[in-house]
Amino acid sequence: MPPIPVITIDGPSASGKGTVAERVAAALGFHFLDSGALYRLTALSAMRHGVALDDAARVAELAATLPAAFRDGSVWLAGEDVTDAIRAEAVGDGASKVAALPAVRAALLDRQRAYRQTPGLVADGRDMGTVVFADATAKIFLTASAEARAERRHKQLIEKGNSASLPALVADMQARDARDTGRAVAPLKPAPDALLLDTTRMDVESAVQAVLSHYRGR
Repeated sequence: MPPIPVITIDGPSASGKGTVAERVAAALGFHFLDSGALYRLTALSAMRHGVALDDAARVAELAATLPAAFRDGSVWLAGEDVTDAIRAEAVGDGASKVAALPAVRAALLDRQRAYRQTPGLVADGRDMGTVVFADATAKIFLTASAEARAERRHKQLIEKGNSASLPALVADMQARDARDTGRAVAPLKPAPDALLLDTTRMDVESAVQAVLSHYRGR
């Protein structure tokens, strides 16, 4: 039997990879994995249990036993809809911190690979094409300038009625990028065989079509 096809879409925070990955999955009828949500759920769980985000052993234990569920576009933790809660800036920052812990990444590795089911999978994250699905059929690396990504996040926050400082968001993006690219285990980087897409001036639909064209051409 041929392997189940996988499309990986990696990239830094707010590069648009989640939106693009979800639309590509819908267009192909594939399953969708938002790997970042698993790290956000781990960070949220640690914060709620009073576990320090640098306590590798305890955070990894939470990751391994995470009572998480993804249903109808919503994210659930222990029976609670936390779709909005995991998108808070503090949780996103916490996710970047726990993702740098090797024990946490190991705890979530098999969990992520289990999403590979027929007819196929589109997985977005930071190490999908380099580590989790290194044998993926097609690999994409989305990027954009820190300023463009901060502007997108700023717009999202304002639309939800939250206050936000654009300069602070730019600084946060740069700090996350440094942490994600500099970690010892599974650093953020494009796979050697990945298609590089700069979405600084590219709209979502154009990015989706570029990914679909690349996949179909494989």
